[in-house]
Amino acid sequence: MIKTPICELFGIEYPIFQGGMAWVADASLASAVSNAGGLGIIAGMNSNGEQLRAEIRKCREMTDKPFGVNVMLMSPFVEEVARVVVEEKVPVLTTGAGNPGKYMPAWLEAGIKVVPVVASVGVAKLVEKRGAAAVVAEGGESGGHIGELTTMALVPQVCDAVKIPVIAAGGIADGRQLAAAFMLGAVGVQVGTRFLVAKECTISPVYKEKILKAKDIDTISTGRRLGHPVRALKTPFSRELAHMEYDPNVTDEEFEKYGVGAVRKAAREGDAQHGSFLAGQVAAMVNKEQTCKEIIEDLFTQGEQVLGGAMKWVK
Repeated sequence: MIKTPICELFGIEYPIFQGGMAWVADASLASAVSNAGGLGIIAGMNSNGEQLRAEIRKCREMTDKPFGVNVMLMSPFVEEVARVVVEEKVPVLTTGAGNPGKYMPAWLEAGIKVVPVVASVGVAKLVEKRGAAAVVAEGGESGGHIGELTTMALVPQVCDAVKIPVIAAGGIADGRQLAAAFMLGAVGVQVGTRFLVAKECTISPVYKEKILKAKDIDTISTGRRLGHPVRALKTPFSRELAHMEYDPNVTDEEFEKYGVGAVRKAAREGDAQHGSFLAGQVAAMVNKEQTCKEIIEDLFTQGEQVLGGAMKWVK
């Protein structure tokens, strides 16, 4: 069985985090991942403090294992969310869409392990200096907000640059990719897209069906003109967004307004026309609905087999 330093650090059986996906990563999914031996994560997204508090308490009713919260630093409610996670004694926080430095002293004083999601070496080194317990190095193959570097390029550079544990993310859907992440120097993985079709995932059936039917070239990234590109499945919404991105007659304000609420429409309403179905480039490799336990066991069983045969080409 694969055991790494993050198993002891975070009190988990398998070195795997579930991505904190907006409108997807709720108490149901997070608790199921934690109960299966990984680290389930609740998405803070744009929730206000009391909404997040309710989800945290719901998760505690569903698991007695460690779980975390993803704090979206661009949220208009980030100040109250930052306070609520302390009050609720959340053991682990991942952060995205910004620099968590402002909030880290209070979180660290409360004994919270902070694990920022980073897309560059510079940010990884910065958060290490500020007390991060680990970092998630996320390549641009992932779904949702993405950086420029691929996982293959980013992970080893971050591993070389910091002394804290590195968790690889972006483009990980089976045991081969999990094994590759360890070979790059990571000591854990974060998986998002594959958990979209977990039986405990409460997103719309339309969303799950789109993931299960996706082909290798079925994702698209948009939003570079605003400085925060996003990867999603190709749909009428995302194709129109791509068209608007390069239309000089469309202002930044109009472009941004067009996407408001689109992730919720996909995840909660299954709106195939107006929803943004966030997914990574590995969506085409996700071909069956399973429980979180089955997903994690599949990943690590295959990963062990791949790592066990890693010397076959060495003579």
